[in-house]
Amino acid sequence: MAACTTTYYETGLSRSARVAEHNAELMARQALRRRSVRTPEFYFVKRFDNSRLVKAADPVRVRQMRSFAAAVAVLFSLIMVYGLQHFYAIENSYRVESEKQVLEQLREQNRQLHLSEAELEDPGRIDGLAHQLGLAAPQPGQVVHPAAQFNAGAPVLAQMTPPTQPAR
Repeated sequence: MAACTTTYYETGLSRSARVAEHNAELMARQALRRRSVRTPEFYFVKRFDNSRLVKAADPVRVRQMRSFAAAVAVLFSLIMVYGLQHFYAIENSYRVESEKQVLEQLREQNRQLHLSEAELEDPGRIDGLAHQLGLAAPQPGQVVHPAAQFNAGAPVLAQMTPPTQPAR
């Protein structure tokens, strides 16, 4: 079926002639589509003159429309508030998940630091490094423990005496 697109303004036909031509074209197409039963289709031009009509004011309908508009506005605002809360909840859950991942990374980093600290504080490792640097074990009396009792007869390497305060 080929569509025919012609402008009737170009042909110079009147409106009634165009309608008759259009009806004849439709009848011809129907005959091609249905070979046995032919149902004619006709288009009639209807002319309405609504220029004398005046819209009457209906206060009941106006009140109904205002209350309906208010109800729709309230419903819309409730839906928008729900939607905003929902999206904020989703955004916060993503933020919590990312913070959990950061916390897990920091815990792993802390564990690695504790392991390296324990490795660095290993007394066998420290002793091996000291021997490589040429250090020897301390002689008796070189190590002074602050919690130990003071022995007045032992040799003193260094001693600090606090200055005396003049009396007032």
